[in-house]
This record gives sequence, C-alpha cells and structure tokens, in this order.
Amino acid sequence: MSDLVDGFGRRITYMRVSVTDKCNLRCVYCMPAEGVRPKTHDEMLSMEEFARVVRIASGLGISKVRITGGEPLARKGVVALVRAVAAMPGIRDVSMTTNATMLEPVADELARAGLARINISLDSLKADTYANLTRRGDLSSALAGIAAAERAGLSPIRLNAVVLRGVNSDEIESLAALTLKRRWDVRFIEFMPFWGNGGLYGQEYVVPMDEIRRRVLALGAVGEVGQDGPDGAQRQRGDAGPASYLRLRGALGRVGFISRDGDEFCDRCNRIRLTADGMLRPCLLSEAAIDVRAALRDAADDAVADLIRRAVMMKPGSGRARGSDGGWAARPLSQIGG
Repeated sequence: MSDLVDGFGRRITYMRVSVTDKCNLRCVYCMPAEGVRPKTHDEMLSMEEFARVVRIASGLGISKVRITGGEPLARKGVVALVRAVAAMPGIRDVSMTTNATMLEPVADELARAGLARINISLDSLKADTYANLTRRGDLSSALAGIAAAERAGLSPIRLNAVVLRGVNSDEIESLAALTLKRRWDVRFIEFMPFWGNGGLYGQEYVVPMDEIRRRVLALGAVGEVGQDGPDGAQRQRGDAGPASYLRLRGALGRVGFISRDGDEFCDRCNRIRLTADGMLRPCLLSEAAIDVRAALRDAADDAVADLIRRAVMMKPGSGRARGSDGGWAARPLSQIGG
C-alpha cells in the first residue's frame, strides 16, 4: 500500500515521467511552431536520475509509471529506462505515451524491455489534416508505429485525438469507427485553448465534450457490460483515470471521452508528474512544483523521498483551483508531460 497520501486522503500510486520536452512534431495545440527553448545538458535529468527518482518513489508506494515527453522516443536511452523501471520491485505497470512516428523500429524491443501498453496521439486519419495538425508529421509513419505496437503485444492500444472545430471535427465518427474491428480504445480529448500553442488556437476551436459524445452515441452505442448508464457511457471499473467509456454496438474496442473538466476526475486523482528538468508537479492544472534536480545530484535518497512526499502534499483538491490561464501560462504542455 502506498505511503503517499495527500491532504485530501487520495493515495498516490502513479508517476508520469517526462524524459524530454523535445518532439519531432509541432502539434498545433501543444507547442509553438518554433518549438521550445533548448535547455542545456545540465538542466535536464539523465536517464540514471529518472531511474533513481522512480526507484525511490516505488519504495514509497508508486506502482505504475508512464514514460512521456515531448516525444519520449526522441530521447536516447529510453528503452534502457523502461527496462530498469520494469525490473524495480513494486512497479507493476510501465506504459508510454508517444506519437508513434518513431515507434516501428523499437516496438518489439520496448515490449521485451517490459513496456506493457501504449497511448498514441492520432488526431486525424487524413494525411493532409495530420500533416497540418502536426506541422511536419507523416501519417503513414504513425500508422506503421501503431501496427508495430499491435504486433509486439503492447495492449491495450489507446489512440488519443484532440478535437478542434473545423480542423478535424469532421472525423469524430470515422475515428470512433476504428473500434469496430480493433481492440483499441479511441479517446477524444476536449481541447483547452491554454496549451502553450502560441495563441494560434482559441476558444472558437473548442468542441464541447457533450457534442462529441452525442455524435458517437448516434452511431449506436451500448454501455460497458454490467455498467450501463442513462447515456451508455460509464467508467471502467477501478479506473482512476480521467476518461469515461462506451462501446459501439458490436465493437471490439471502446470509445473514451476526456473533458477539460476531467469528468470530476480530481477527487480520484492518484498521480504525480516528474518533468524532464527535474520538477515534481502534483497537478497538471497547477503551476505548483518542487525542484528535485539539485537533491538528486547532492543529497541522499531520504532527502529525495522527502521532496516526493512534499510534492504529494501540495496536490490541490481540484484542478478548478487553478487560475484563468489553466495552469499553462508559464510552460507549454510539451514541457509538462501531459
């Protein structure tokens, strides 16, 4: 059982580790076209330092780790990090979030290293729309990465699509239909116009989650077996994540919905984040953070453990306590590790 309990009684068992703020894409909702300011080598944690934080955190009760970025596959040594984390006592689940464009050559190796499952950003099934959304991405590379992940047994595969009005909002139905013949989760994410994209995309691009849900339900949906609700959308039992799910009639996979208000997720939040430059962030929607980098380089494990405990106690009761900037005024989403 986790020793990490915040001030609201939530037991923290999940750490998201952003190994880089760099990405080979420039998604319009995530970062400016010119990318983020390059950091020096000393400003970034090494793979050994990431592993040390996870090892210490696992001794406090962290049992689930997700490797994120930027694009984690753009960081050398990520396979070795997965292998090290997966071998740690107490770590029961290691996953990754990626855009999949660099995944095909390493999917098997990641699976052998201990990666269990994978989340993949896929905002469009149209090559030109995908290229425009990512500013430089090749849809065929992403699809090849998804196929490689499936062959490697990284399951479940979750495809995340941020919906932008007039950009890819015409693809809600076609993306949801991917679940008919594949055991994939396709999850729609409600766009927040605060994600460090340089102000190019504002409120007019938001498609409310209720609208997305209605359009999916119109395809013919049933709730999870034993979990049917009035609108057919129910959480997976035991899932502490922000998504609610439904299943299209006859589908092998599920359709998920992640609203910008988290579908009242905050009261069950069990996670903490470590950024690529060594900041422990207790809440995605808050600028609150504790710098662990100096302690990693100058202090014993006990001092690092104390910082992890302090960060957990800084978790707010709700992301709604954030300011009007949504918590991203100082750092783009790519630097936080979503």
